[in-house]
Amino acid sequence: MTLDALIADAHQQGASDVHLEPGLPVAVRIRGALRVAGEPLPGQALAAFAHELTGPEAWPAFVERRSLDFSRTIAGVRCRINLLHTSRGVGLAIRLLAPFQATLERLNLHPELKKLIVPTNGLVLISGPTGCGKSSTLAALIQEINLTEARHIVTIESPIEYTFRPRRAFIRQREVGRDTPSFEQALLDALREDPDVLMVGEMREPETMRLTLNAAETGHLVLATVHSGSCAEALQRIALAFPAEIQANICAQLADCLVAVVCQRLRFRADLNIRVPECEILRPNTPVKAFIRNRDFFKLPQALETGGEHGMWTFDRYQKWMTHRAHWFIPGKSAEPLDADPSEAPAAAALPLPAVALAHKPSGASGKESIPPVPPAAGRAGGAIEIEPVEGGLGEIIKKLK
Repeated sequence: MTLDALIADAHQQGASDVHLEPGLPVAVRIRGALRVAGEPLPGQALAAFAHELTGPEAWPAFVERRSLDFSRTIAGVRCRINLLHTSRGVGLAIRLLAPFQATLERLNLHPELKKLIVPTNGLVLISGPTGCGKSSTLAALIQEINLTEARHIVTIESPIEYTFRPRRAFIRQREVGRDTPSFEQALLDALREDPDVLMVGEMREPETMRLTLNAAETGHLVLATVHSGSCAEALQRIALAFPAEIQANICAQLADCLVAVVCQRLRFRADLNIRVPECEILRPNTPVKAFIRNRDFFKLPQALETGGEHGMWTFDRYQKWMTHRAHWFIPGKSAEPLDADPSEAPAAAALPLPAVALAHKPSGASGKESIPPVPPAAGRAGGAIEIEPVEGGLGEIIKKLK
């Protein structure tokens, strides 16, 4: 069986993850539950899959580090891939991303989240456990800006998961390890690139957190993700990542620049046969800012309970809203929202910026291709997330601007 066939079959079953390990059957995660079935996979076949995905240029980096993160479109499905070496040989952990361009409506999120991208500066944190859809929510917020406002957006990701087709916004996407050596360097560079919005794929190291906070304080809207089980834990994790002597300064920065913290988890709905996100949303009113500044994170749950009129949501309140929701977007069944078509987007107030991307051979076409300089293009008909080059090249763009 080919890798394309494996991914196509997993996608057909609605899987979110595929795990391939030499000597073991294929394991797929469907609606949060892991299922193992089939014949054991030969190690040589998996090594061949891995070499074809990385190409000869990136293969030495995997051999040296024994792991590699990258993204590819396989069988029309955008995938985030972790290639790893185990005691049995070369294995793959593959995350299947949403086969549609993420928006708040398509992800069945509350429309209240659109208010988070209204400010022109500050920090929006998307938190939650692994596999809860943080990257999809982050992509949906970026897409909401893309469809409605002419802003310069710079994304820093490892690897790039969702690719964006610029509509009204001008979007640059940078992949750590391919386009920049680290999150830290990319954040330093971004401050000299005239961005309006910064997206940080994940804040892991204290230096990344510090630079992210600085960017949010200096007139940029910054969207970032962090692993946590609640909004309070997300803020506490950032504070505790720093030495004790500077935690007070970090908490003061957090209190001053915070726009919102969104903690989400996924719940399977048997009546819809899909998993839908449940959210806890913390907004910084005066008591919340005081609790963060004084490092009283244990008081934040009570502030959430009493902060409904300030746009805050507890998980319980959010679940009650979900029980009264009548319309759901179900992939493959619901009609696509009109905002998926660029012709439906409102006309830009200023001269529109051209959406330019580099055309290249799709990934997986041969085993001779390394990690591509730009994520592969894919049309909507194939169900993949889209990013498209402008027809006619630079000369045609100049003619249109005259």
